[in-house]
Amino acid sequence: MEDVQKYEDNRHLAINKVGIKSLKYPITVLDKKNNKQRTVADVSMFVNLPHNSKGTHMSRFLQVLNEFHEKITMGNMVEVLKVMQERLESEESYMELTFPYFIEKEAPISKIKGIMNYQCSFIGNCKKDKGEFILKVEVPITSLCPCSKEISKYGAHNQRSILTIEAKYTNFLWLEDLIDVAEKSGSCELYSLLKRVDEKHVTEHAYENPGFAEDIVRTAAQRVMELDNITWFRVQVENFESIHNHSAYACIEKTVK
Repeated sequence: MEDVQKYEDNRHLAINKVGIKSLKYPITVLDKKNNKQRTVADVSMFVNLPHNSKGTHMSRFLQVLNEFHEKITMGNMVEVLKVMQERLESEESYMELTFPYFIEKEAPISKIKGIMNYQCSFIGNCKKDKGEFILKVEVPITSLCPCSKEISKYGAHNQRSILTIEAKYTNFLWLEDLIDVAEKSGSCELYSLLKRVDEKHVTEHAYENPGFAEDIVRTAAQRVMELDNITWFRVQVENFESIHNHSAYACIEKTVK
């Protein structure tokens, strides 16, 4: 059958990324406590397209994905990207898997157990033979405003925040290690299940540990740099303000080694 994608295009406009996105796909990821965890990822796969090519072969993305079914890991994503380049006759490739990751967590006082979920991502790109991989976590935390605490007779305003950490590293890095850094950087951690004694604890703990967005992002950055094998990171925090109609935001990006 005739291959229309291989026709030439005369508009002389190269395409940076073309491919598939928003594909739901089952994956298995490494779990620090339980060895492995099954989850469902939102998959995006792209390559570049030269200016003289009409189109790419969308079905080949799925073929590559199916070949690596149950085998896509932090360690071999660059290998997958190189296979994409070969199959799609491209010089650049990109892949992102975003998925919910679940951790059993005890309440601070009652020790009752609940399940927390975190949005995590494996992000890889490869240009010719040079590939890189980024591990990303998005962690909900509590932030309490130092200014509000200082000027108010009663309490202080607080809100839920999202602390996002992206990291490049050597050797290996657990998702749990980045999640732990994030949770320890806010005014207080979040829990899925709290009894009254726990609610008292987290309320008072947040009040005793106020932090602006600037404080939280700096604390998180310091903690990331204390990890042994980090070569680059980006830390972002967004406070969904409870007394404003905007968010407070801060970001630090740094090459470590």
